[in-house]
Amino acid sequence: MQSHGHPVKRCLSRKATISRFRYCPMRQTRALGLDYGRARIGLAVSDELGLLAHPRPALPAEPRARVLRALRALVKEEEIGVVVLGLPRNMDGTSGRSELRVKEFARELEQALGLKVVLIDERLSTVQASLLLREGGTRAKEQKEKIDSAAAAILLQTYLDGRGAQP
Repeated sequence: MQSHGHPVKRCLSRKATISRFRYCPMRQTRALGLDYGRARIGLAVSDELGLLAHPRPALPAEPRARVLRALRALVKEEEIGVVVLGLPRNMDGTSGRSELRVKEFARELEQALGLKVVLIDERLSTVQASLLLREGGTRAKEQKEKIDSAAAAILLQTYLDGRGAQP
């Protein structure tokens, strides 16, 4: 059932009888986007409606235990329901060493977070992020700290746009 473009469901209030319902918005879980790199992991979180991706400060990629602790805390705090992880493919679509590292990280994430990890092709996402940052006035020297999270936001936005109105 739709109301003003937002999904809604019927909710029973504690005082309501079976014949009297009130409408309340369905609770959307947020999505977390990750751009995994050797030095840093770019982060982005979707808004509550699952429409827009917002970059967050990147995490150092090591030590792994600290990364997993930080991600568990973020998942709990932001009520994350799915993780979107960039999958590096070669430009011709073949697999490489980076893809194997990311798939291993995805398995670790699923175990550590207890969430589904969706892998999404990240070819050219960093190039696109660099162009967007440059267009926004970020100098090349300043891009180093922002590029990974900008790429994560692009990956997450691609996922959100492709998901459409699906829950």
